[in-house]
Amino acid sequence: MAQAFLGAQMPIIFTIGGLAGQSLASNRCFATLPISLIVMGTMIWATPMAAVMQRYGRRAGFLIGAAAGATGAAIGAYALYIGSFPLFLLGSFVTGLYQSAHGFYRFAAADAVDESFRPKAISYVMAGGLAAAIIGPQLVKATADALVVPFLGAYLTVIVINVLGAGLFLALDIPPPPPAEAGHGGRSRLELLKTPVIAVSIITAMVSYALMNLVMTSTPLAVVGCGYEKADAANIVSAHVLAMFIPSFFTGHIIARFGVRKVIATGLVILAGAGLVALNGVALTNFFLALVLLGVGWNFGFIGATTMLASTYAPEEQGRVQGLNDMIVFGGVTMASFASGLLMNCSGGSARDGWSAVNLAMIPFLTLAGAALIWLWLRPQEG
Repeated sequence: MAQAFLGAQMPIIFTIGGLAGQSLASNRCFATLPISLIVMGTMIWATPMAAVMQRYGRRAGFLIGAAAGATGAAIGAYALYIGSFPLFLLGSFVTGLYQSAHGFYRFAAADAVDESFRPKAISYVMAGGLAAAIIGPQLVKATADALVVPFLGAYLTVIVINVLGAGLFLALDIPPPPPAEAGHGGRSRLELLKTPVIAVSIITAMVSYALMNLVMTSTPLAVVGCGYEKADAANIVSAHVLAMFIPSFFTGHIIARFGVRKVIATGLVILAGAGLVALNGVALTNFFLALVLLGVGWNFGFIGATTMLASTYAPEEQGRVQGLNDMIVFGGVTMASFASGLLMNCSGGSARDGWSAVNLAMIPFLTLAGAALIWLWLRPQEG
């Protein structure tokens, strides 16, 4: 329910964040900087948020996240009202704390069930994003131009989502893990990173998420820049987010049937297909198909990587592993997000040139993830 309701704010923000930034920034190369600040905030807050949940439990962490979502949206709304780009960036950074807490929904599910049910539990929670994919873009259509100040209505709506959604966590009862016994605190972060299956899990999760963010961040700018309407951009983002989460009803079963490594590999191949479709033209059908493939590829790659990671740590290592994972994953996503705006707005003289540059930038990421997965496949005794 939290993934469905609170998660609706992310399609809203990712649909209009770049357009709002473009309306406030003095240089259009900085248009997607607000989205990049959200991702950077997610990276920075990942380790502290994991520590909070390790000590005080999931409920405390998720309530903090909802409060940050409301605060970030309030700052963003005021920034739009007074026309301040720096203040808008601050609001985006605060929103990153919500996004960091949001990322632990899947881990809360994984840690609360037996190992045999873990892939399905992660998938079912991620499937809650299906409702978010429907609710978020529709709210963009209804609120983006509802007030005199463009996009202000959408940010006010995000405040309401967080205030109401916080009530869901009052029903959540997942106690924190028991404190580690003296001398049994588990592996250090360096030791964890030296474990092959953990390293590859983090790399493939990072690449799946980074490529999704790289392309999705620029999509509204590319769609509008190629002569289409904001409503078209919202519809394409909606189709993309639907494609991100609809497979979640089946991904856990597919992992159980075929194995997690094959599912991750399939996700990487589908992500490559998304780039090829995007490079083939800028018709609306190309945008729709590319973003649908991007969503499915993210689903297989990210859920697969999360499932593989969830089987690698002891309870006393939970916060350390999960925080480390999300810090590295969103570090890669931050770089992709910054690169997305620069590639889209500062590569060539047209929106089409920028869109091509964004999709060509997928190649080194895919090469890294593919090489890591092949390396792990050559070490089956480690998985």
